[in-house]
Amino acid sequence: MKSLLVLALAPLAAFAAEVPKLATPAIPAESIAKKGELLFSDDFEGKSAPDKRWVKVVPTFTVADGVLKGTQTRDKNVPAADGKPAVTAHAAVHGLDVPTKDSIVELKVRFDGATMIDVELDDRKYTGAHYGHICRAQLRFNPKDKTFSAVIIDEKDGNMRTDIYVLKKDPSKKDEVAKLLVGRQATFPVKLALEQGKWIAVVVETVGEEMRMTVDGTPVAYLKSSGIAHATKSRFEFGVAGKDGCIDDLKVWAASPAK
Repeated sequence: MKSLLVLALAPLAAFAAEVPKLATPAIPAESIAKKGELLFSDDFEGKSAPDKRWVKVVPTFTVADGVLKGTQTRDKNVPAADGKPAVTAHAAVHGLDVPTKDSIVELKVRFDGATMIDVELDDRKYTGAHYGHICRAQLRFNPKDKTFSAVIIDEKDGNMRTDIYVLKKDPSKKDEVAKLLVGRQATFPVKLALEQGKWIAVVVETVGEEMRMTVDGTPVAYLKSSGIAHATKSRFEFGVAGKDGCIDDLKVWAASPAK
């Protein structure tokens, strides 16, 4: 858990802005994956106990009123004082142990003050990246201008790769790190009428080296990068940063290339 807490999403987002930009990749108009076996489904309604595959990671998620609600409580770094340990800012995170290689994830999300909700794929046994992080797709909200953006990150061969993660701690290595991260992340403005407090349908497709995200049926983000192809993704993690964010009607399918 100590190593997980080092990963704070706010510093990560700030650092990502420094990465040199390539041309924004074109987003495929059609699905890159086709559904296979349904591996998991949860509508968070009327169950006496949660599915045993759910795992508490940063445990500020609750199930109430038929939805999974995450609340970020570690919203700032707090130094150690008065005998209490330091606290590192971190999103709320809820894990799901459903192993996949390629997958399609469908869910509804609702921003109730949140600034970010994401779907992450990890492999806890993989030691070549910090905490086994492989890749993630994020939907972000900017409270200043009330706009949304979509981000896809290759973490295995990008910001969480062990050597890069270590280099990031040295300010003198800033330029070297920036060069290593070129092409490992793509950010897109979401030009849809999305709002806080309203449900948004999200689909995340992961197949081979490609990851694609749709919002309310519209393709909004895409990235092709080597780390995404990691063959043993053992866990999904769902993160919420900012205040509250809700998830509902979650489904996970095994997938194969659409073509």
